[in-house]
Amino acid sequence: MERHDFVENVAAKEPRPLGRSIKRGILNTCPACGSARLFRAFLKPVDICPACGEELFHERSDDLPPYLVIVVVGHVLMTAYMLTDAMMPDALWVHLVVWVSLAILTSLLTIQPIKGGVIGLQWALRMHGFGDTPDPIEENRKPGK
Repeated sequence: MERHDFVENVAAKEPRPLGRSIKRGILNTCPACGSARLFRAFLKPVDICPACGEELFHERSDDLPPYLVIVVVGHVLMTAYMLTDAMMPDALWVHLVVWVSLAILTSLLTIQPIKGGVIGLQWALRMHGFGDTPDPIEENRKPGK
Protein backbone atom coordinates (compact mmCIF):
# COMPACT_ATOMS: atom_id res chain seq x y z
CA MET A 1 0.00 0.00 0.00
CA GLU A 2 1.37 3.38 -0.96
CA ARG A 3 1.51 6.26 1.49
CA HIS A 4 -1.10 8.19 -0.49
CA ASP A 5 -3.59 5.29 -0.20
CA PHE A 6 -2.88 4.99 3.53
CA VAL A 7 -3.57 8.70 4.11
CA GLU A 8 -6.87 8.44 2.22
CA ASN A 9 -7.89 5.33 4.21
CA VAL A 10 -7.15 7.04 7.53
CA ALA A 11 -8.98 10.20 6.47
CA ALA A 12 -12.02 8.14 5.45
CA LYS A 13 -12.35 6.58 8.91
CA GLU A 14 -14.23 8.16 11.80
CA PRO A 15 -12.65 11.35 13.10
CA ARG A 16 -10.71 11.24 16.33
CA PRO A 17 -10.62 14.75 17.78
CA LEU A 18 -7.22 15.38 19.31
CA GLY A 19 -8.29 17.67 22.15
CA ARG A 20 -11.17 15.45 23.24
CA SER A 21 -8.99 12.34 23.18
CA ILE A 22 -6.25 13.95 25.27
CA LYS A 23 -8.83 15.35 27.72
CA ARG A 24 -10.41 11.92 28.16
CA GLY A 25 -6.99 10.41 28.81
CA ILE A 26 -6.15 13.10 31.37
CA LEU A 27 -9.46 12.34 33.12
CA ASN A 28 -8.49 8.64 33.36
CA THR A 29 -11.13 7.46 30.88
CA CYS A 30 -10.95 5.58 27.59
CA PRO A 31 -9.96 7.97 24.77
CA ALA A 32 -12.44 6.28 22.43
CA CYS A 33 -15.66 6.30 24.47
CA GLY A 34 -14.83 8.39 27.54
CA SER A 35 -16.86 6.21 29.88
CA ALA A 36 -14.64 3.39 31.19
CA ARG A 37 -11.50 3.64 33.32
CA LEU A 38 -8.23 3.86 31.43
CA PHE A 39 -5.93 2.42 34.11
CA ARG A 40 -6.24 -0.88 35.97
CA ALA A 41 -3.26 -0.03 38.19
CA PHE A 42 -1.43 3.21 38.94
CA LEU A 43 0.35 3.41 35.56
CA LYS A 44 -0.86 0.22 33.84
CA PRO A 45 -3.65 0.79 31.30
CA VAL A 46 -6.38 -1.77 30.73
CA ASP A 47 -5.81 -4.15 27.83
CA ILE A 48 -9.28 -3.68 26.34
CA CYS A 49 -11.89 -1.05 27.25
CA PRO A 50 -14.77 -2.83 28.99
CA ALA A 51 -17.30 -0.30 27.65
CA CYS A 52 -16.46 0.02 23.94
CA GLY A 53 -13.98 -2.80 23.30
CA GLU A 54 -11.15 -0.52 22.12
CA GLU A 55 -7.82 -2.35 22.35
CA LEU A 56 -5.38 -0.37 24.47
CA PHE A 57 -2.74 -3.03 25.17
CA HIS A 58 -0.48 -1.80 22.38
CA GLU A 59 0.00 1.73 23.70
CA ARG A 60 3.63 2.73 23.93
CA SER A 61 3.90 5.92 25.91
CA ASP A 62 7.35 4.83 27.15
CA ASP A 63 9.42 7.78 28.39
CA LEU A 64 7.31 10.76 27.30
CA PRO A 65 5.14 11.03 30.46
CA PRO A 66 8.12 11.18 32.87
CA TYR A 67 9.83 13.77 30.67
CA LEU A 68 6.68 15.90 30.62
CA VAL A 69 6.35 15.58 34.41
CA ILE A 70 9.95 16.71 34.84
CA VAL A 71 9.40 19.71 32.57
CA VAL A 72 6.12 20.79 34.18
CA VAL A 73 7.03 20.12 37.81
CA GLY A 74 10.56 21.43 37.37
CA HIS A 75 9.45 24.73 35.88
CA VAL A 76 6.61 25.32 38.33
CA LEU A 77 8.57 24.35 41.44
CA MET A 78 11.76 26.12 40.43
CA THR A 79 9.81 29.32 39.82
CA ALA A 80 8.03 28.96 43.15
CA TYR A 81 11.29 28.23 44.93
CA MET A 82 13.06 31.24 43.47
CA LEU A 83 10.17 33.57 44.30
CA THR A 84 9.89 32.20 47.83
CA ASP A 85 13.62 32.36 48.47
CA ALA A 86 13.76 35.97 47.26
CA MET A 87 10.95 37.02 49.62
CA MET A 88 11.68 34.81 52.64
CA PRO A 89 15.22 33.45 52.81
CA ASP A 90 15.17 30.42 55.11
CA ALA A 91 17.70 27.86 56.21
CA LEU A 92 18.81 25.37 53.58
CA TRP A 93 17.28 22.41 55.44
CA VAL A 94 13.84 24.09 55.39
CA HIS A 95 14.01 24.55 51.64
CA LEU A 96 15.23 21.00 51.20
CA VAL A 97 12.36 19.50 53.21
CA VAL A 98 9.67 21.68 51.64
CA TRP A 99 10.72 21.57 47.99
CA VAL A 100 11.74 17.92 47.83
CA SER A 101 8.43 16.94 49.44
CA LEU A 102 6.49 19.12 47.01
CA ALA A 103 8.44 17.72 44.05
CA ILE A 104 7.66 14.12 45.01
CA LEU A 105 4.01 14.85 45.74
CA THR A 106 3.35 16.82 42.54
CA SER A 107 5.20 14.25 40.45
CA LEU A 108 3.07 11.42 41.82
CA LEU A 109 -0.12 13.43 41.33
CA THR A 110 0.63 14.40 37.73
CA ILE A 111 2.22 11.27 36.21
CA GLN A 112 -1.02 9.32 35.72
CA PRO A 113 -3.02 12.16 34.08
CA ILE A 114 -0.07 12.97 31.83
CA LYS A 115 0.32 9.32 30.80
CA GLY A 116 -3.42 9.19 30.09
CA GLY A 117 -3.10 12.29 27.93
CA VAL A 118 -0.23 10.70 25.99
CA ILE A 119 -2.31 7.56 25.42
CA GLY A 120 -5.16 9.78 24.21
CA LEU A 121 -2.73 11.56 21.87
CA GLN A 122 -1.53 8.24 20.44
CA TRP A 123 -5.10 7.03 19.96
CA ALA A 124 -6.22 10.24 18.23
CA LEU A 125 -3.23 10.22 15.87
CA ARG A 126 -3.61 6.46 15.22
CA MET A 127 -0.08 5.74 16.41
CA HIS A 128 1.40 2.40 17.52
CA GLY A 129 -1.39 0.09 16.39
CA PHE A 130 -4.32 2.40 17.12
CA GLY A 131 -4.87 2.84 13.38
CA ASP A 132 -5.39 0.47 10.46
CA THR A 133 -1.77 -0.52 10.02
CA PRO A 134 -0.39 -2.95 12.60
CA ASP A 135 2.52 -1.89 14.73
CA PRO A 136 5.57 -4.15 14.17
CA ILE A 137 5.94 -4.74 17.92
CA GLU A 138 2.20 -5.23 18.50
CA GLU A 139 2.22 -8.99 17.92
CA ASN A 140 4.65 -9.50 20.81
CA ARG A 141 2.58 -7.41 23.25
CA LYS A 142 -0.83 -9.05 22.82
CA PRO A 143 -2.40 -10.30 26.06
CA GLY A 144 -1.79 -13.99 26.64
CA LYS A 145 1.59 -14.13 24.90
